[in-house]
Amino acid sequence: MVEQECQRWASKGINITYQIRENRTGYKAGALKEGLKRSYVKHCEYVAIFDADFRPEPDFLRRSIPFLVNNPDIALVQARWRFVNADECLLTRMQEMSLDYHFTVEQEVGSATHAFFGFNGTAGIWRIAAINEAGGWKDRTTVEDMDLAVRASLRGWKFVYLGDLQVKSELPSTFKAFRFQQHRWSCGPANLFRKMVWEIIQNKKVKFWKKVYVIYSFFFVRKIIAHMVTFCFYCVVLPLTILIPEVWVPIWGAVYIPSVITILNSVGTPRSIHLLFYWILFENVMSLHRTKATFIGLLEAGRANEWVVTEKLGDAVKKAADAAKNKNNAKAPRKLKFKFTDRLNTLELGFAAFLFLCGCYDFVHGKNNYFVYLFLQTITFFITGIGYVGTII
Repeated sequence: MVEQECQRWASKGINITYQIRENRTGYKAGALKEGLKRSYVKHCEYVAIFDADFRPEPDFLRRSIPFLVNNPDIALVQARWRFVNADECLLTRMQEMSLDYHFTVEQEVGSATHAFFGFNGTAGIWRIAAINEAGGWKDRTTVEDMDLAVRASLRGWKFVYLGDLQVKSELPSTFKAFRFQQHRWSCGPANLFRKMVWEIIQNKKVKFWKKVYVIYSFFFVRKIIAHMVTFCFYCVVLPLTILIPEVWVPIWGAVYIPSVITILNSVGTPRSIHLLFYWILFENVMSLHRTKATFIGLLEAGRANEWVVTEKLGDAVKKAADAAKNKNNAKAPRKLKFKFTDRLNTLELGFAAFLFLCGCYDFVHGKNNYFVYLFLQTITFFITGIGYVGTII
């Protein structure tokens, strides 16, 4: 389809080329590096990057290129993602809440205060000169986008985030695909931090406070510590305090402060504020996987460079259903099915059992009524353990 579209425009005299490569060496970084080797690239100043499921509007270039043309010190213009299937199921609603906060707060603040943020890997335009000066695309981690952004920033290049420039995209709607994606997004930054921390410290081209921001806020707090604190406190420490009466967690530390932080996280998606409580429970479950992936990245263990393409279902099912309706006496298409054993996640089921036992003990012997939270968290771990989180509407 892409090739035919390119041919259609080429027949009208537009300078357009359809290009693919024959292997997956280096994964996405390898593909981007290969693309910039083409002869026609030497005539270009900028490169726009979109993943396959992204749908930019016709005026995307007209609204973004001027920032690069009129500001020679800017290397990257990043657009915001919008999600066409956010209402598909509860899993996609949870993802929308997390990503909307990321764009509304994290990207916006990084752009406004330090002219730095992590490139999201798609829906952005790079200045080719900045890519070359930073050393090009590298496949040493699974976050080639963040790797390039950090290296370019250390050479003095600035980035701009455009929150009002939005590009439609798709969220993974199966829990299996979402887990693989989160492993890559958590393992990759930790692995990159391991490889770049000394380079950042020794850099002399950027100001001291920008290095503090990149090392402490961007990497250490948001990419490493946040996952570990969430998992250790809510899934390990708090349940264990029930079994050890001598250890007492004050109510302000267990409930009030986390509640305020969570409410602030909803600013990006006010329409889903009624889902905040379940979002907390779901994020606690995912913190288990993110913590595990973070340690794998920091230690550069077995799955540190694992790259599994995130499965997107697209409009295939919807189109098949529409086609069936248009045919007389046609049967409705089958829904995608998965084997039950493929859905099982033993790690989540194990923690569900642990939290259930702690909840039962608190129900019988406890004084703080933590069993209410523990039983709800148990249910969430169990639902994800049997892999049905994505089917809840």
